[in-house]
Amino acid sequence: MDFHQLPIHELRSLLLSKQAGVEEVTKSYLDRIRSLDSRIGAYLALMADQALEDARAFDRGERSLDCSEVAGVPIAIKDVLCTQSVRTTCGSRILEGFIPPYDAAVIERLKQAGAILIGKTNMDEFAMGSSCENSGFGPSRNPWDLERVPGGSSGGSAAAVAADLCAGSLGTDTGGSIRQPASFCGVVGLKPTYGRVSRYGLVAFASSLDQIGPITKDIQDAALLLGVIAGHDRRDSTSVNRPVPDYGKDLARSVRGLKLGIPREYFIEGMDAQVADTVRKAMQVLEGLGAELVDVSLPHTEYAVAAYYIIAPAEASSNLARYDGVKYGLRVPDSKDLISMYRQSRSRGFGPEVKRRIMLGTYVLSSGYYDAYYRKASQVRTLIRRDFEQAFERCDALMAPVAPIPAFRLGEKTDDPLQMYLSDAFTLPASLAGIPGLSVPCGFTEEGLPIGLQVLGPYFSEERILQVAYQFEQNTAHHLRKASL
Repeated sequence: MDFHQLPIHELRSLLLSKQAGVEEVTKSYLDRIRSLDSRIGAYLALMADQALEDARAFDRGERSLDCSEVAGVPIAIKDVLCTQSVRTTCGSRILEGFIPPYDAAVIERLKQAGAILIGKTNMDEFAMGSSCENSGFGPSRNPWDLERVPGGSSGGSAAAVAADLCAGSLGTDTGGSIRQPASFCGVVGLKPTYGRVSRYGLVAFASSLDQIGPITKDIQDAALLLGVIAGHDRRDSTSVNRPVPDYGKDLARSVRGLKLGIPREYFIEGMDAQVADTVRKAMQVLEGLGAELVDVSLPHTEYAVAAYYIIAPAEASSNLARYDGVKYGLRVPDSKDLISMYRQSRSRGFGPEVKRRIMLGTYVLSSGYYDAYYRKASQVRTLIRRDFEQAFERCDALMAPVAPIPAFRLGEKTDDPLQMYLSDAFTLPASLAGIPGLSVPCGFTEEGLPIGLQVLGPYFSEERILQVAYQFEQNTAHHLRKASL
């Protein structure tokens, strides 16, 4: 039986009805990864032995499939999340060989829920990138066109789901790194409200922005996977102590009467015409289901890219100072002194994009420049947050493109960092504001490349944006189309 194309909730039905065993399903996924992933590069490491042992525990009756909605299901993990006794690289040579002594909070929750953790996925180094070309271990490729990028930085996680190399995956989103690759790969990606999911054990890029979320084959799966990983954690000072709702409970509720805002700043000169047309047609589907479309303005959107590329690198320059060749990770031997060892280890261990952002962040935090850059960017961030708050006074959710372009070709933007950064122009504002957002497949270009519809909501409105996206998904068939491998 071909299990690979099934979403989590349908795969669970097979497991519960004993039409398939957990070990059988797990072996099937591992075989598919070994057969196809040399072409895609979605995985950095497989956790095959432990995955099969965990699967056998279910088949022997030592664990119950009733323990959660993901029990017995193969899930992939972005390699920025710490996994006890399993190598965690963050896509960087500087952490090659690093084996964490503990699990991230979300890994603990997945294990407690009985998920089968099948492997660690490729990513832009330290989550810094929009294409998954910045990995120290080679790029991932888009299953829809192997000459194109899967997006980033969670490109490996999105590619693995799109290529049916796992039932679902976890990614992280700092400025769009779940939503943009989900859009490029034709899958669902959800960035929760900042503080909804514990960041304990997430290797930090920009601590005030990073958030963990699910990448799945459909909206129902995103709801159930979020329900597993969400919740308060005292080990994360930014984790919000707020009850976790049943995210799947209201998916089937009609959108009739909801006001859905369309921000005019997200349809800009120079964006791909097919993307704009496809997203507008998706909005009309929801209007046909009874939602009211409302024009809104987010006037400070144009400053989001500039503000983000001051705030995020500033936090990165601080967070990445710990990788010095002393405590763990890469250390260049035969250095003549401590300073030389620092310099050589960091020079060899970090890739060009990480170095670029460390230098930029160090500069904007330096004496005489802090007020001119970092403080000003923080003030702009507040204005962007207020834009969203004012918009949500007029509407229940916002709809927009995820990215101004579809997936671009490998190597197309690597020599032009600014053009690469601009590909995240529509995802950065929500990250700066800390609000939840998701990408749901809404169509394809003439070349057959996926396009995502972005749905954004107020703080802790994941139920609402999932409901809107589910109603769109159930009245279209875009999510059912599969990449041909």
